[in-house]
Amino acid sequence: MPHNESRPSPDRPWEAGWAPDTTRAPGTRRLWLAGALAVATVVACVTAIALGDRPGDEASGRTTATAPSGADPRNGPGLISFATPSATAGGGPGAEPSGAPSPSPTPSVRHRTTAAPSASSPARPTRAAPAPASPRRSLRSVNYPDRYWHVSQGLVRLDPAPAGDARADSTFTVVPGLADRACSSLRTADGRYLRHRDFVLRAEPDDGSPLFGRDATFCARPAPAVPGAVALESVNYPGRFLRHQDFRLRLDPAQDSGLYRADSAFRLVPPLAG
Repeated sequence: MPHNESRPSPDRPWEAGWAPDTTRAPGTRRLWLAGALAVATVVACVTAIALGDRPGDEASGRTTATAPSGADPRNGPGLISFATPSATAGGGPGAEPSGAPSPSPTPSVRHRTTAAPSASSPARPTRAAPAPASPRRSLRSVNYPDRYWHVSQGLVRLDPAPAGDARADSTFTVVPGLADRACSSLRTADGRYLRHRDFVLRAEPDDGSPLFGRDATFCARPAPAVPGAVALESVNYPGRFLRHQDFRLRLDPAQDSGLYRADSAFRLVPPLAG
């Protein structure tokens, strides 16, 4: 039978001649392993940080090179555009290839500005010079064929054909419309224009205002049921036509009546004045 000797109790090692090893502290091997693992972890972290910082710095440098001064990169490009690089940049005829990247284009900012009128600058004309005039004409009524448009005391009336020098007041020069060149304006012999004011047709000098230009512009339409005649529609009051009433020319809304159609129909005839 084998003889088993029990190991002496660690509380009383001296009784059997056994003594503990005091040359190393308890758990020394575990401490060395833990220390080696900690050192390896620190080295790995330092290496990863060193490798990760280099691309980030390069990317940051590129961003700084292209971003305009004072711009917030979080706000996006906004009103910023980049100029197109010149033809010689990056390799044109005679250029040598280079491995270096092309320089970033210089940003240019588009400013939305409104030019304020200068007090010292001359006033801009409100209307261009009139175009060459058409031949002179007189306007004759359709339902009163012996009566013509005639300027009398600043108003335009439908009067019998005048005699002598008064014929000039029944003769007008047709020019491109002051407000719409596709339409027409009528100029008198003394340089005034026929315009409606308070819906009454008058002869007045051009004051250069946009309102005067619109009041003095009329568009010729074929007169209904009257071949060869025209009806003159106001450019700033569409649907209103010049018609005579009590032998005075005025601007009235269109009406579906035979009398209105006859009163608003006129023929352009050769001028009464030679």
